Amino acid sequence: MAITDWPAHERPRERLIKGGPAQLSDAELLAIFLRTGVNGKSAVDLGREIMMHFGSLSGLFAARLEDFSALSGIGPAKYAQLQAIMELARRLLAEDMQKGVALTASDKVKDYLRLYFSRQSHESFVVLFLDVGNKLIACTEMFRGTLSHTSVYPREVVKAALACNAASVIFAHNHPSGTVKPSQADKTLTHLLRQALGLVDIRVLDHVIVAGNETFSFAEHGLM
Repeated sequence: MAITDWPAHERPRERLIKGGPAQLSDAELLAIFLRTGVNGKSAVDLGREIMMHFGSLSGLFAARLEDFSALSGIGPAKYAQLQAIMELARRLLAEDMQKGVALTASDKVKDYLRLYFSRQSHESFVVLFLDVGNKLIACTEMFRGTLSHTSVYPREVVKAALACNAASVIFAHNHPSGTVKPSQADKTLTHLLRQALGLVDIRVLDHVIVAGNETFSFAEHGLM
């Protein structure tokens, strides 16, 4: 049965308009995005099938085009739309951070970093440069590595921070292997970077590790 044949109070779009998006399931929200189903399946049925296939929203948004297009009823056009939604979400969070962030990794910073790293299969080290009012100046990928290793050079981080006149920074990197726990190398690197930036009076507010949908804040765990 097509969704248009459902009672109005059961249709996802009408329910969202009346009561807000929070009351809808992931599959129902996805159905609104899909708009139509396929032969024998409503958009909600297709949404459930997609969610089961990818296992989670993180899995869905991290899917490659070939994985996405392998399912019946979706293809490159929907893939492009989904990527556009993700990029809009990233930019919205970045815009919020440009208005000012907390002294450590706020929820908005963590949400932004989860989206930033969501499609990366390699390890990447980024720096959030902040001004004296803790507003975001830039989020820059400083170093890129392999699946499990990235070389980070403190001198380059200091140069970049001085170039954008940053008063403080937040470090972030991802663990594609899936474990969010910091390694001893992560702790040592953070200490070295704090020392190097301290010489030019730039504060390090936090170091955030992202693994899938999980985050680890050095500041929140007393490691700064």
